[in-house]
Amino acid sequence: MCRLLAVKDRTPFAIAPLLGAFAAMARSSREYQGDGWGCAWRGATGWQVYHSLAPVWDDDARSFGETRLLVAHARSAFRNEGIVVENNMPFAAGGLVFAFNGELHGVRIREEGRIGAEKVFNTVRRLTGGDLRAGLARAAALIRARSRYVRAMNVVLSDGERILAHSSFAERPEYFTVHVAARDGRVAVCSEPLPCEDGWRPIDNGATEVFA
Repeated sequence: MCRLLAVKDRTPFAIAPLLGAFAAMARSSREYQGDGWGCAWRGATGWQVYHSLAPVWDDDARSFGETRLLVAHARSAFRNEGIVVENNMPFAAGGLVFAFNGELHGVRIREEGRIGAEKVFNTVRRLTGGDLRAGLARAAALIRARSRYVRAMNVVLSDGERILAHSSFAERPEYFTVHVAARDGRVAVCSEPLPCEDGWRPIDNGATEVFA
C-alpha cells in the first residue's frame, strides 16, 4: 500500500527538501514503496506533473523549484502488477489532482480506469457536482457500500486552491491512519508524520476534511 503527501502554504516553499523527507519515509516503510512515484505542483501556468518508475529515494528533485501546493505519491503496486508509468499517481484531470492509498476488494462499480485507483478518481469526479467535499464523501460512501471489503481507502485531492483528505480503514490503524499538521497558513497531509513538520494529528477514521 502506497504513501501519499500533500502540502499547501501561503508562501512558496522549496519542493526538493519536502520530497527528500517523503522519500526517506517511503524508503523506511515496513512495506516496499519503490514501484515508482510521482508528484504534482502548482506553477505559474497551472498543474505541473512528474512521474517516474524509479523509487522516489533514487530520483533527483533538485530541479523542481518552488511552489505553494504539492501532492506526491510513492507506489507500492498491488500484487506487483501494472508497474508502468501510466499507473503512477498523482492523477490529474479536469483541474483536479488525486492520490490514493488503500486496498479494495470486490468493488461493484462500473467506472473507467486502468487500475482501481483511477476508477476511484473518476468516481469522485463524476459525483462532485459543484461541491468537491460532498462529492468526495459521496464517492467514498458509494465505494464502501458497493465493495465486499475495504481494507483502506485514503485519498488526497486538490483543485489547486484547497487540499481535501478522506481517510477510512478497517485494520492496521498504525499504518493506514492519515495525519495532518496545520499552522501559520501551512498545511501538510501525509501517510505518516514527517519530522520536518510540527503539530501532527490523526484524521479520524471515516472523516473527510478540507484545508483551504
